[in-house]
Amino acid sequence: MKHGHDDEIDHCDGRRRALLAAGLVFAAAGPMLLPRRSAARSMPPRKLSFHHMHTNEKVSIVYHADGRYLTAELERATRFLRDFRTGEAFPIDPSLFDFLYAARVAMASHGVFEVISGYRSPATNAMLRRAGNGVAKRSMHTMGKAIDVRLTDVDTSALRDAALQLRRGGVGYYRKSDFVHLDTGRVRNW
Repeated sequence: MKHGHDDEIDHCDGRRRALLAAGLVFAAAGPMLLPRRSAARSMPPRKLSFHHMHTNEKVSIVYHADGRYLTAELERATRFLRDFRTGEAFPIDPSLFDFLYAARVAMASHGVFEVISGYRSPATNAMLRRAGNGVAKRSMHTMGKAIDVRLTDVDTSALRDAALQLRRGGVGYYRKSDFVHLDTGRVRNW
């Protein structure tokens, strides 16, 4: 039979377990209990910085804030990621920026994405296919859903690994050319 202080300890341990369990339930459900708008406003703005390796242009964009995509910033990114050979631009899938952002955050990177290829016009894609560069006939680049990049402060293989773990789309690793292809198509890798 327990008396005095020992009873108090057992009672306190039981209370601690109950509070811990309640805390875990609230922690899991808490975001669902908050109004969406206030939860969205508490999220940090999504910012990406790019350096285009063919044009030498640089841009930083905050493409998402206060729970919404920012149209003007997405348009800036579309102009930046135009087909550098023809000057043609095509809307870039915002999910592609989310993929890049998630990969950068997963690696705790503050680096700049060096762009090898963004949007690719059908004419440019056909030219690259004829040149035998292993370019897909229906490349996701021609749909504004793919980008070839590396990240300045992260090894390219680490970028590939982080992107694969996210399972947000296609991930191609080009070790010799030192870049990673990311797209918002089905999950696959090569």
